[in-house]
Formats: sequence, C-alpha cells, structure tokens
Amino acid sequence: MAEHYKPAKYKAWEMDLEERFQEVHPVLTAREAVQEANRCLYCYDAPCMVACPTHIDIPTFIKKISTSNVKGSARTILEANLLGASCSRVCPVEELCEGACVLQEDHKPIAIGRLQRYAMDYARNKEIKFFQKGKDNGFKVAVVGAGPAGLSCGGELAKLGYDVTCFERKQLSGGLDTYGIVVFREPVEVSLAEVHMIEEMGVKFENNVTVGVDITFERLLKDFDAVFVSVGLGAVPDLGIVGETLSGVVDGLDFIEETKTKELSSIKFGQRICVIGAGNTAIDCATIARRLGAERVTIVYRRSEAEMPAYHFEYEFALREGVGFSFLSQPVRVIGEKNVEGLECLRMDLGPPDASGRRAPEPVPGSEFVMPCDMVIKAIGQKKHTSVTERLAQFGIKTTKGYIAVDPLTNATDHPKIFAGGDCIRSHGEASTVMAVQDGKIAAKGIHNLLSNSNTASVSSPVQAKGE
Repeated sequence: MAEHYKPAKYKAWEMDLEERFQEVHPVLTAREAVQEANRCLYCYDAPCMVACPTHIDIPTFIKKISTSNVKGSARTILEANLLGASCSRVCPVEELCEGACVLQEDHKPIAIGRLQRYAMDYARNKEIKFFQKGKDNGFKVAVVGAGPAGLSCGGELAKLGYDVTCFERKQLSGGLDTYGIVVFREPVEVSLAEVHMIEEMGVKFENNVTVGVDITFERLLKDFDAVFVSVGLGAVPDLGIVGETLSGVVDGLDFIEETKTKELSSIKFGQRICVIGAGNTAIDCATIARRLGAERVTIVYRRSEAEMPAYHFEYEFALREGVGFSFLSQPVRVIGEKNVEGLECLRMDLGPPDASGRRAPEPVPGSEFVMPCDMVIKAIGQKKHTSVTERLAQFGIKTTKGYIAVDPLTNATDHPKIFAGGDCIRSHGEASTVMAVQDGKIAAKGIHNLLSNSNTASVSSPVQAKGE
C-alpha cells in the first residue's frame, strides 16, 4: 500500500478496533484543567462568549474551574446550554469560541471545548441534578423530533412548568448527536445521558412515533397548546448516476449510524472506498472507514480544496488519518455488475461563482477516468422533509428554499400555535448542534411569551435544584 494512505505516524493501526474508536481527545485531569483555566484572561467583554451561539458565560465557567468549583462551572454551562456535554465535543470551537479567543493571535487559544467537557463529564459522573420541572402551569406542548433543538426546547419549557411530550420517529432520542456524530467524537452514551437528564426534568418521550403517520398534526394542535417542529433533515439524496443501486453504494449517515448502534466488528466495509462529497459528514465517513481498517479511502469532490464545505481543521484531521482526496472530479457512473468495482469520474474546471458563491464546476470534455473501488459512500448533504412541509402548508405555513420559514426572534411560523427550529429551518448559515440548541431556546421563550400572555392559565417561574 502506498505510503500516502498509511503514513508511519498513523497510530490507529497499532491499536485494536475498540481503541481506534475511543474519543480523539482524552479527558483533562483535574490538574490539567486548573492549569488551562488559569491561562484565561477572563475578558470583561469576552469575544468567546459573543461567538458562542448559546452565549455560555465562558469566563465564569472557566474561572470556577480554576477555583476547583467544577459543580458551579457545570451549572453555568447548563444554564445557557442544556446540551453542553454534546456541544463540548462536536462544536466547531476552532471557528467559534476558541477562534475568537484574544490569545489566538500571539499565543495558543484557551482550550474552551475541552474545559467544558471536563465540567460536563464531572457533573455526569457525579450524577448531579441541576434542574427539575417547574410548578405545573396547566399548558401542554408537543415537540416533534427529539434531536438537539427538540431537547433544548423541551427542557427549557419543563423548567417553566410546561407539560412537554417529545415525539420521536426513531427508537432512541438525541437526533444526530445519537446517530450521526462519529463515535470517536461523541460516544452515544453522552447523547443518551442528556436525553435522560431532560427526561428527569419531566419531559415525556414517545419513540417510534412518526408525526403525520402515527399521529397527525391536527391531533397535536387539538391536544396541545403549542407545537414545536424540529424534524431535522432526511436521508442523503440520490447521486442521479448510473450504477448507484449496486451493492456497495451506501448512505453516509447510515454508515455513521452503524458505528453508533452495532458492534464494530460486525460492520461491513470495503478495502478501497470512494466517499462522494466534501462536507463534515464526508470527512466523518472517510475517517471511520480508515479506522475500521480500509486500505485506501479517497474523498471525491467536484470542486477544489478552497471550495470544500468541511471545516479546514476537519480536512487536516482527515489528511492525518491517511485519507486521500481527488479534487475537481465529478462522479458520473458506478461501475460493476452486482457489486461496486469502480467509480467513473470526469475532470472538472472551475468557472464563475454560482448561486452558492463558490466557483461553479465545469466538465472537461473527454477527461473520463476510473477509480478502482469496492465501496462508494454518498455524503452529499441531506434531503429536506418535504412530506412534513407539505403537511404544514395545509396550516398556512410557508417555506424558504424548502425550509420551514420562521420569525428569527421567536421561531414562530405563520400558524399561531406552531414553532420550528433546528436543521429544518436552516435555509442559510451553518447547521450544527449548538445552533439547534439555540433554536430550541428561542422557541421555548417564544412559546412561553405566547402562552403566558393568555388568560387560560398562570405561568410559574422556573424551579431549579440547589446548586453553586
């Protein structure tokens, strides 16, 4: 095998399979956490806090770690972000809080993400309960989709005394944090622990229930005072090329999900794999394949490195894992009779920018070439839940570019009782766990303001367990 695909520094080959899928960054020790926290300047107008979509009071939680008040640190985080444990692992901190750190230019930025994980893991290991359900206010709210946005909205409303029920189509709650984040970034146990925390706050969960199939929106609007829609996005779309129905062509999200729900040794994978797409999901699929033991993994992308939607630090991570890249390559056909035998591509040049603002790929005539492979992973984005938006359209709810349209200040839709958040409203900007959490907070506030202004019930203040 070529050195490019198995560099000497790629230590995963020296580990057994289970070790390869342990978290990439080890947890900080107490001493390391205090030392790192003491580097913080505790800025008065902290740019890291401004850069955080959920506006966690970062200087305060770090200061509490420096004084060994880890319980108080965890509370500070959770007051702003109920999914602080997931976000400490999956947030693009290099682009957000750490990227805004004033020490970024001349020194090393504070390891905010790892410090947040340290506080969150401490609270989970100690089984500390910070919040409980508020005094019942007589209102019922339905949450459709128990991903990050739904969990955040449900938890915030529970603190205010609302009777909240989450309807989730999958067996487990947590959304992409449970099923779609590569296991060596976030173990499934972390996401499920957050679900359990929200459940202990009084939120009820009904899993294996698809709204629109098992229960209608009409029924939800009749039985509940408000509805929050957080259905995320769907499966990876079809490539629209010959041969994509062959055995060995798989959905990237399904491939990731297998590592979260199955024994690693039972997962089937190829030895020469082409991953189509260059977003963060494609990077995850490629690095998973490498750690499973694939001999050669190549990401195939029709634009250049400069246009990649993946974060640059993710790109560098993939390179360190021994992933190859074939830029300016457009897949046009999957070759094989029953199983994948190769991927035919066409060379591309870049023309003027298209609607996305990136230079548009243009085919080079007669430049076809074949990449031998025995597995193709599709990672070219996700479909919108058109069945959901079509049902919601019956209630007068509009869409923007196929996404549910909402008021950005309240996340209210055009229907007075329906709010929405998460990836299903992300018509522009980055889709991420932390943005979904903030969407849930915004919607919870909007729902609270709506219902507390009615005369049908009184709304209590949030009740919290005693803490630091």
